[in-house]
Amino acid sequence: MTLRIEIDDLAKHFGAIKAVDGVSFSVSKGEVLGFLGPNGAGKSTTMKMITGFLAPTRGTVRVCGYDVLKDPISVKAHLGYLPEGAPAYADMTPDSFLHFIAEIRGLKGADKKRAVGLAAERARITNVMFQPIETLSKGYKRRVGLAQSILHNPPVLILDEPTDGLDPNQKHEVRTLINEMAEDKAIIISTHILEEVHALCNRNVVIANGKIKFDGTPQQLESKSRYFNAVCVNVANIEQQAFENFLSSLEFVANVEKLSGEAGFRVFPQDGRQITAELSEKIRGNGWDIDALHAENGRLDEVFRSITLPNAESSK
Repeated sequence: MTLRIEIDDLAKHFGAIKAVDGVSFSVSKGEVLGFLGPNGAGKSTTMKMITGFLAPTRGTVRVCGYDVLKDPISVKAHLGYLPEGAPAYADMTPDSFLHFIAEIRGLKGADKKRAVGLAAERARITNVMFQPIETLSKGYKRRVGLAQSILHNPPVLILDEPTDGLDPNQKHEVRTLINEMAEDKAIIISTHILEEVHALCNRNVVIANGKIKFDGTPQQLESKSRYFNAVCVNVANIEQQAFENFLSSLEFVANVEKLSGEAGFRVFPQDGRQITAELSEKIRGNGWDIDALHAENGRLDEVFRSITLPNAESSK
């Protein structure tokens, strides 16, 4: 894969406060990297350093091979940036704002008109193009910001909370657009919406206290949950204590817990392995009828807490 973003030992200190403290990772063409972390973790500060809006205390950032400190103009030419809050000139209309941005990007004549029209269409803002931006809803303002970030069709996108303030339909449209663009771009998305881990991202970096705590696929992140591959099961016409004892005796079972508010048990596998078929075979081998059986995915909220708050208790 083609490396588009390279970050090495990046740090930003504000006096004694280490907002970002030695962050290193890279993003290749075709990757959508979900940048996750609690408020104040260093996500926005990192993104501002990647885009050249903040100078790092130390470390290097390269975008498409260009160093953000040595060649900031080339870096900005190769990326689109949606900042937190999607700032824009309130008295402009989306049409005039996008034409203004297009001129700054060096687009002229038919190319400028084509770029503005395509960006407006892809961001789904064609119906509000001639309204003052200050009169638009938060969701539409967000989409105007998204339109300016993709206006020049950059190979790199840095999107800070791209679905913030959008209703469910608008979120779906923006996620669809990002997925459409993902094939030939490197995209970093800062988000606190855990459902976007699967909806948008093929890789995740979790940051807390200015340091990277996890870097891997959504599946690898999910597998860190104690609930990953746990199986919820219920069998009819058997005394519950006897069934629990049977489940606990199986060599591939690590732990068994009673499901709260319903019949049946949650069975935790040894080493997080997949046990659904094996468990079903053992139960049916005793001649019992299975009322319900399903494997669980990991719980991302639990994993998020355990990674970003090491002393926090996992959910029960």
